[in-house]
This record gives sequence, structure tokens and C-alpha cells, in this order.
Amino acid sequence: MRLEPIAAPGLARTLGFPALAILATFAVGAGLALAAGAEPFSVFGLILQGAAGSRFAILETLNRATPLIFTGLAVAVAFRARLWNIGAEAQLYAGATITVVLGTGLLLWPAAALLPVIAAAAALAGALVLLVPALLKTKLGVDEVVTTLLFNFVMLLFVSMLLEGPLKDPMGMGWPQSARLIPEARLPRIVEGLRLHWGFGLGLIAAAVVWVIQTRTTLGYAMRAVGENRQAAEFAGIPVTRVILITALISGGLAGLAGFSEVAGLRGNLTTTLSPGFGYTGIIVAMLALLHPFGVVAAAVFVAGIFVGADSMSRAAGVPTYIADMLVATALLAMVLAILLTRFRLRRS
Repeated sequence: MRLEPIAAPGLARTLGFPALAILATFAVGAGLALAAGAEPFSVFGLILQGAAGSRFAILETLNRATPLIFTGLAVAVAFRARLWNIGAEAQLYAGATITVVLGTGLLLWPAAALLPVIAAAAALAGALVLLVPALLKTKLGVDEVVTTLLFNFVMLLFVSMLLEGPLKDPMGMGWPQSARLIPEARLPRIVEGLRLHWGFGLGLIAAAVVWVIQTRTTLGYAMRAVGENRQAAEFAGIPVTRVILITALISGGLAGLAGFSEVAGLRGNLTTTLSPGFGYTGIIVAMLALLHPFGVVAAAVFVAGIFVGADSMSRAAGVPTYIADMLVATALLAMVLAILLTRFRLRRS
């Protein structure tokens, strides 16, 4: 048996296999619910109710989706050009660190001027973190999967050092955390009294901008060409190295904005537990979205809804919240298989 590429997959194949992947995910979830001694439809109903059953639940789901939109977009942009960015976690922490450095009193400006400057600086910090592996890839041929993954651990250790040293909150009572942002450096709430902030709106704008770049610009065409076939793109005169470096700057900048939105919009300070794996989950979000920018928004809300709903379901049904992790992991594996079967068919040798 061998895999044979499909030149132009039909609509039924393009939509059918991803739909089967979603059904397979829910089938696995039903089996896990039964193994936990619960009724599957009741578990799924409670997850749905916890994620979207009230105004508070919907806003909390969107709030949880906000950093996933940024990290999902970061991964989608990089993967489209076959730049395997596994380091969105490091880029997120870089953006969060700069947000704290500038937003705790270093710049005493009004919010209208301060917030754009901090957002731009956070994006730049994330971009520079990914630029290093991109340069190593293009100049020395170093595998960016390894370097971006290692940067996650390096950055977390660096943040931990800063929180025990120059960024440590003197009023933190021993807990490793930074000082809190000044009010002018905080993103306002979309709905007063609830946690959803304008970082979510910024994420939607970012998705629209990425879509425009990918579909309406020569840069987007070049990124797709490099991703499809680097050698052919180079032969056609596309400056492959420059395209990869620009892709790295855009991807890292988006992940840096995830750190900015999480600190300025929600947490208010920096800790080593700021991200429970948003960078890694962004890979799942991007794959579920088939690397489409607007699909990333939908996938981020879907994944966030599973996690938020699972928290509520666990309290009501006594089923462990780990079912959410299993659902998301199964969705990723099933979607990767669906993508493979969409683009290739099995042939007897």
C-alpha cells in the first residue's frame, strides 16, 4: 500500500473527513464518559451548558478563547509557510514580560497612548524570539522544531529568574510574581463586571488582518508558495529566506500579543503559571482550523468551550475534567488523519 497525492480533492472529501474526525472525537468522549460511570449525552449536555448555557458562560468561553486565537493564528501563519513554530509558549511569555516592564509605571502615559505602545512592544518581543530559530534554520539549516521547543523552557526559566529578581513584586509576600499593571495599562472590559476584555476584539482584528495578508497580498502568495514547495518557489524567483523571516516575525508577533492580552486584559501581573499551555494548545487550534485564520477563531472557541464546559460538568456530574484534555487530544489526532486522507488516497503498490 502507498499514499497517492490527490491533485484536486472534491468538496465531499474536503468536508467529509473533517466531519468524520469530529464524530470520532465525540465517540471517544462517549466511551470515556461511560468508563467514568456517567451517561454520555448527559455529560455532553452539561459541557454544552457550562460553555454556552448562560451569558456568563458564553463570555467566559470567549475569554478563555482569547489567548488561543492569538497562538492559533501564530501557528497557522508559520505552518502555512512550513515554518514549524512549536515555541508559541516562549513568544507568549516574551510578550507578557515586556507588557509588565512597560506597564507597571515605566511609562506614565494615558491609556490611549500607552496600550498601543505596549501591544506593539509585546508583539516585537515575541517576533524577536522566533526570529532567532528562523535565522538558524535559514542560515545554518538547524531544525526549528528543536530550537523553538527548547526556547519554551529557556524563556520560562528566564521569566522565573526575573520574578525572583528585578521584576519581583516587593509586596508579593514571597510568591514569585511581578508588580501589578497601572490602570492605564489594563485593557478595558467589553462587558462591565465580567472578565471578557478587549483582547478578544484585538484577536478578531488579528484574524482578519492575517486573512487579508494570506489571500490579498503578494506576501501571502509567497508564503503559500514556499509552504507548498520551497524549491519550486526559489526557482520561480521568490526570495525564500526573506519570506521565512517575515513569516517568523508575523507568527512570533501574534504569539507575543497573546501574552499582552492575558496580562493586560485578565491577570494584571506576570507569574510563571500565566499560561497553562496556550502555546501548545494553539497548535491544536490551528490544525483543527486547517490553518484558516477565521477557522482559528471558531476552533479556539470550540476548544475553550470544551475546557470551560468540562469544569462545570465535573462539578455537576463528578466526571474528571481530564475528559476535556482527552477530547482535545483526540480531536487533534483525528483531524490530522482527516487532513492526510483528504490530500492522499491509499493505492495498492
